[in-house]
Amino acid sequence: MAKRTEHTHHFISRQARFRFYAELNDYLPIDSRHQQKTYHFIGTPSIKDAIEAQQVPHTEVDLILIDGQSSGFDQCISGGERVSVYPVFERLDLYGLQKLRPAPLRNPCFIADVHLGKLARYLRILGFDTLYRNDYEDEEIVEIALNEKRVILTRDLGILKYRRVTHGYWLRNTLPRLQLKELILALQLENQFKPFTRCSLCNDVIEPVAAEQIRPLLQDQTRLYFSEFFQCQNCKQVYWKGSHYQKLKAWLELT
Repeated sequence: MAKRTEHTHHFISRQARFRFYAELNDYLPIDSRHQQKTYHFIGTPSIKDAIEAQQVPHTEVDLILIDGQSSGFDQCISGGERVSVYPVFERLDLYGLQKLRPAPLRNPCFIADVHLGKLARYLRILGFDTLYRNDYEDEEIVEIALNEKRVILTRDLGILKYRRVTHGYWLRNTLPRLQLKELILALQLENQFKPFTRCSLCNDVIEPVAAEQIRPLLQDQTRLYFSEFFQCQNCKQVYWKGSHYQKLKAWLELT
């Protein structure tokens, strides 16, 4: 009786050499930053999957060179490649290369994840349309961002790895005011402040309102020292140009 031959299938381990540039290094372990690193893999993954397996979200990547040739996210690697990965370029001429990030949104508006409630409030104070709820699911955030052309703000790298996500930013800082400063610098928002246009509580539009109309809602000291008021069209919260906005604005200018 003939013996049945047992076949053992072995997965072939492959490797490619990666180098991440500029702020993309923030996502890497400290001992892997600013240097070429060897990435081990099995099969022929897409370059997008290989990059995100190293904890770098595709939303942060603007240019990939594989063996010196620009590549899209769907390009597969099979081993032996040298890969250079770059963030968005502000000053370099990339004519003729395959840029991967979509154009910046002309009128930036945001949706913040459950960890960024105070940052959302600060952004609203400065006039930026910013959605926030403390019970958003990741899938819901992605859907809203796509439908309403919003930038996803998050402290969770996982949400930026959704294939459908086009615009997102991972906050490095954990303190809300430092997060605000970081975001303003990263997205170049300095000249887009529109204070007293958004409700810090519900994000709806606020408009000027006569003091006589809201007199019962004001304390005596407020009526005495302030004459210009605004009211949210949704939740009816009343605002005036008190010290909070001035302190926030002064802090931004000094840091």
